Amino acid sequence: MPLLKVSNVSRHFDDTAAVNAVTFTQNKLEKIAIAGETGSGKSTLLKIVAGLIQPDSGSIHFDGKLIAGPDDKLVPGHPAIAYLSQHFELQKFLRVEQVLEYANKLSADEAQTLFEICRIDHLLKRRTDELSGGEKQRIAIARLLISAPRILLLDEPFSNLDMTQRNTLKTVLEDICKGLKITCILVSHDPQDVLTWADKILIMRNGKVVQKGTPENVYKMPVNSYTAGLFGKFSSVSVAETSLPLPVRSKIKQKELYLRPENLQLVSKGGKAVKGKVTKVIFTGNGYELEVATANEELVIQTEKSRYAAGDSVYISLSPAYIALLKKLNSR
Repeated sequence: MPLLKVSNVSRHFDDTAAVNAVTFTQNKLEKIAIAGETGSGKSTLLKIVAGLIQPDSGSIHFDGKLIAGPDDKLVPGHPAIAYLSQHFELQKFLRVEQVLEYANKLSADEAQTLFEICRIDHLLKRRTDELSGGEKQRIAIARLLISAPRILLLDEPFSNLDMTQRNTLKTVLEDICKGLKITCILVSHDPQDVLTWADKILIMRNGKVVQKGTPENVYKMPVNSYTAGLFGKFSSVSVAETSLPLPVRSKIKQKELYLRPENLQLVSKGGKAVKGKVTKVIFTGNGYELEVATANEELVIQTEKSRYAAGDSVYISLSPAYIALLKKLNSR
C-alpha cells in the first residue's frame, strides 16, 4: 500500500481549474518533485496534500486513512505531514535554539542529529536576524522536522538561493530522506533543480499532470514541447517528415520527437547522414552547442570540439544511445 494516495483531486478558484483531476501515489521514502511553469497549479496541489486547501472533488489518503481538508476540521493540516511555504518566516531577534525549542518532540541526541543533518548545529546561538537566506531556510526545515513528521512538503525551496546554497540544500534534503527516513515532495518552477534529486517527477500545466515518470524518462522522452522546454534546449522533429535516419520509423508511436543536443552527433559525409549548415556556435562551459539548419528543420547539437564556425557545412545523425532508447521504448 502506498504511503500517500492522491485520487482525482480538483480545485477551482472562480471559473479556473487550479488543479484538475490529479492522481498519483507515493511510496515510503520515495522522493517526488512537482515541476511546471508559474501558475500551473503546483503550489495549490501541495497545499491540498498538506490539508491546508479543501479540494472540490477527489480524495487524499495518508497511510490508508483519509486526510481531512480545512472545511472538516478546526485546525487545518495533518500531524504527520509538515509543509514549508516559499514565504516562510522565522521569529525575529530570537536565538536559533529558542526557535527550535518551541516545537521540539525529539530527545537531545535525536535533535542534535537533526541539527547536524540540516547543517545548522553551528548556528544555534545566532539570532535569526543574523542569518543568510539559505541558513534561515534550513532552520525553518529543522523546525518542522523537530516535530517528527513522516512526510515533508517543500514549496519552491530553491528559489532565491545562489548556486552554493542550492547545492547545500540538495545535500541536506538527500540526508533528510536517508538519515531521518522522511518521505519528501517538493515543488519547483525550475526542473533542473530536481533532476538529480527526485525518484519521480510530475509535470503540471494548467492544473493537469501532463507527464510523470523517472527523471531520466521525463528528460529523455518528453511527451510535448512544454515538457521538453522545461528541461533545457531541444529540437523538435516530425517523425513523418524528418530526414534524420530514424530506426523502425513505422513503430514509433509519437508524431513528434523532442531531441536533446546530446541526442545528435556530427559524423563524416556519407551513409544516411543529413547535411546542414552551422548558423551559430555557443560555448556552454563543458563544450559547445551548434545551431544547425537542415532542409527540413533547425537542430541543436552538442559537441566537445570548437573547430566549427557559422557557415560551415556539417553532417548529422542520431547518437547510438538515442537510437537504442527509441528501439527500447517502441518495442513495448
